[in-house]
Amino acid sequence: MNINTSNAVTLAKISYNVTFPEVQAHYVDIEMNIEHLNQSTLVLKMPVWTPGSYLVREFAKSVESFTVSTNGKEIPFVKTRKNWWSINTKGLNHVTIKYKVYCFEVSVRTAFVDISHAFLSTSGIFMYPEGMLNQPSTIHIVPFGGWDKVSTSLDMVNNDPFTVHAPNYDILFDSPIEVGNQDVFGFDAAGVHYQFAMYGGGNYDKEKLKVDVAKIVEQETAVYGENPNKHYVFIVHNYFRGGGGLEHLSSTVLGASRDAYGTPRGYQNFLSLVAHEHFHLWNVKRLRPIALGPFDYDNENYTTDLWIAEGFTAYYEDIILRHAKLIDADNYLGVMANDINQVENTPGKKIQSIADASYDAWIKAYRPTENSNNSTISYYSKGSVAAMLLDLEIINDSQTKYSLDDVMKYMYHEYYKNLKRGYTDAEFKKGLEKFSGKNLDDFYKKYVYGVADVDYNKYLGYAGYQLTDEAAGNNDPSLGIMTATIGGKIVVTNVLRDGTAWVDGINVNDEIVSVDGTPVTDVNGILANKKVGDKLSITVNRDGLSLVLPVTLLKNSLVKYKIETVATPSAQQLKVRSKWLKL
Repeated sequence: MNINTSNAVTLAKISYNVTFPEVQAHYVDIEMNIEHLNQSTLVLKMPVWTPGSYLVREFAKSVESFTVSTNGKEIPFVKTRKNWWSINTKGLNHVTIKYKVYCFEVSVRTAFVDISHAFLSTSGIFMYPEGMLNQPSTIHIVPFGGWDKVSTSLDMVNNDPFTVHAPNYDILFDSPIEVGNQDVFGFDAAGVHYQFAMYGGGNYDKEKLKVDVAKIVEQETAVYGENPNKHYVFIVHNYFRGGGGLEHLSSTVLGASRDAYGTPRGYQNFLSLVAHEHFHLWNVKRLRPIALGPFDYDNENYTTDLWIAEGFTAYYEDIILRHAKLIDADNYLGVMANDINQVENTPGKKIQSIADASYDAWIKAYRPTENSNNSTISYYSKGSVAAMLLDLEIINDSQTKYSLDDVMKYMYHEYYKNLKRGYTDAEFKKGLEKFSGKNLDDFYKKYVYGVADVDYNKYLGYAGYQLTDEAAGNNDPSLGIMTATIGGKIVVTNVLRDGTAWVDGINVNDEIVSVDGTPVTDVNGILANKKVGDKLSITVNRDGLSLVLPVTLLKNSLVKYKIETVATPSAQQLKVRSKWLKL
């Protein structure tokens, strides 16, 4: 349905009033006022997805009690699509829309409300009028009980922290709002004021965070040559066990484990998450694939370049920590070895390219099944590996004059700043070639659009490193399965492509009952004293029926790579190494 709203775009004044009368039941109440209407039909829409998380989440499913009135008189409406409400506004100058949203999904991309705080993931909270995405709006928040803070990147109105202004809906949907009693503290870096809004407590050290995150900010700003924000907010939700992050234009939402800050690994993981989501304020929020903006909030927005938007960011989340001297070189090489292991131990690497993984994120990455490991690859991990290969290629081929940093800076200024649009696949490839000084057709054919085995030692060799497989000498047997103990029963949860179970027909959801007639009580005992080539009879319970399967044990195919220096690196290799790792 397309409505002529040219006059409405010019005249309409939009405001929201946000209240929490049933906070204990996880509801937020929205009152939306639209003034100066000049159109016969008004269509209100709720986005079906949130940018940065590539899945149609159907936010309209959480909407209840939708009503429309003018001057206290209720007026009719018709729901014309799953997320569209059509209102006859002929002759009306003003309407008030009221609705409730149920908010009870803990994640960085969905709204959550209880008596302790409200996290408003704005794309799942605020409806917008069709044809008015460029319209500004004002949001007034009436806090529940003793809540005394609002944390968001939106600007305050008249210095009232509970009233904020959104210049348009793209910015509103890219500016989450935290309301409650969060711990707020800040610092300045790269000419920008940064603020942490910590919900849920935790053993974090504020002063240490200020210093270390400032180093990350400065290092990432140096990649692009400028920091486009005036202020930036880290909204952090600390849970018993938490994780994940979602980037926004001038803020991010992070999930963390409240007691993990005190361990070296936990703290490094948090800094990596900070570095990842903050790097997105350039890569994807401004420097972006051409398909990712202007956004279509009704449908999927497809691109084959999430391996750049997310994979490159996954690469930078750790190399930035190294360049900022927050981790040492050996630590960083261990992180990259883990990325390589994740890729190489995923059978789907032979099935799905990272370009296809990017495009199919909407139907595969966010909807994993028991077979996903066999049929898909992560555009995060393989994209990170691809970024490492390209970084080393550029550093080596340019005689250490350039690195991947120069590509990112060039693309940001050329496409975001100058052309004011996103890039195409071919344009990003051209940017890479500009600084590598060579044609990258073969690289793209093998590693972007194809599923060829990666020649890691070629690229690591530029810096005098090589991969060593610590599992290469093993000849251990494996069933090629993952299991879970459910009600005292050992149940198969995953079957590895081309492994023993795959070949001989053990299925997901099979209960492993016995091996060669001996009852199985401990999964670790199934292969005790067994060797590759042994023939077993495994009894499983499948859908309540007993089934005996003849099985021939195959070798465990998992690799365990580490990155080691070559025996005698050349002067050129050491020069590349120094440039890459900032030694």
